[in-house]
Amino acid sequence: MMIHQLPSLTMVRTIKATPAKVYAALTDPKLMLRWWGPDAGPTLRAEADVRPGGRFSVVFRLLDGNEYNPTGVYREVIPEKKLVFTWEWTGMPERESLVTFLLKPLDGGTELTLIHEQLPDEARSSHEQGWGGWFGKLQNFLETTE
Repeated sequence: MMIHQLPSLTMVRTIKATPAKVYAALTDPKLMLRWWGPDAGPTLRAEADVRPGGRFSVVFRLLDGNEYNPTGVYREVIPEKKLVFTWEWTGMPERESLVTFLLKPLDGGTELTLIHEQLPDEARSSHEQGWGGWFGKLQNFLETTE
């Protein structure tokens, strides 16, 4: 019997900010509130207990008015280098997937790699669009604020 391999998604972006700044933007709730989400809608709440076994929860509102609340548990935390956590949508625990961020210092910035694994088939393209917008907001936040 063949096991169905769920889709994964990998995106790589170069951000003009140090790994320390990128890591802080990914893990500090005060900073997450200022940019998290896939479009120009606001981030309403951000909680992050950044340690293996700790939980995160972010609530954001899209421009269309819909609110979303991804949550998860940190699996691996290597400050300024690697962050691995589960990703689930409220009310759909059976659709848990896994997100990995890899941070690599570059001259003048950071190469940030996102790997989102075990995505339900129908969710891959919406997550690809969402993460694309998310990366844009992260870059804008880090590259235009001191």
